[in-house]
Amino acid sequence: MKKGIIFDMDGTLWDSSASVAGCWTEVLNNQYDGVRIVTEEDLQSVMGLTMDKLAAALFPDVEESLRMQMLEDCCNAENAYLEQHGAVLYEGLEDVLKQLQKDYHLYIVSNCQSGYIEAFLTYYGFGHYFEDIECYGNNQLKKGDNIRNVVERNHLEQAVYVGDIQGDYDASCEAGVAFIHAAYGFGTIEQEVSRIMFLQELPECVERVFND
Repeated sequence: MKKGIIFDMDGTLWDSSASVAGCWTEVLNNQYDGVRIVTEEDLQSVMGLTMDKLAAALFPDVEESLRMQMLEDCCNAENAYLEQHGAVLYEGLEDVLKQLQKDYHLYIVSNCQSGYIEAFLTYYGFGHYFEDIECYGNNQLKKGDNIRNVVERNHLEQAVYVGDIQGDYDASCEAGVAFIHAAYGFGTIEQEVSRIMFLQELPECVERVFND
């Protein structure tokens, strides 16, 4: 039986909020005078939103066409920075990926822009751990649809999504896959779900979920 683990990015694999906040603020200061500073807390509050909704939440008073141009410029700068500098990985990530890869197929699905996952994979050399990736920026599909697409095109017979916020759980339900809450991340889950407090707990938790 082909079993897959599909990961969220922010709050699950790494925390890029400080780096991204710096990139966005620099772009806004250099190219868009008078627009607000973006803080780490701002970004953490909107993690998990699709990029268009994230921009609307951060810049609600900016006309939509300008807002989307700002978003594009910020995301391009962000991708370039992360590909060169990385961000903050959660402790033990690579060791956990090595262990999981022995028994499962690994994937990433995020609501991020195109190029963001690739920047993560490039900087850390993690591309060989993940067989497929998908994101909102590639197709403008919501996360539940992209999880389902990854499951179907990789012919997974069992799958679990690992994420940190309520929207991740909701997307896993829409896609019809199991869910594990990365409780060390940015959010809480209203429902009773399987959860891990540290990445090192993931292999054992996945085994329990698949064997239930």
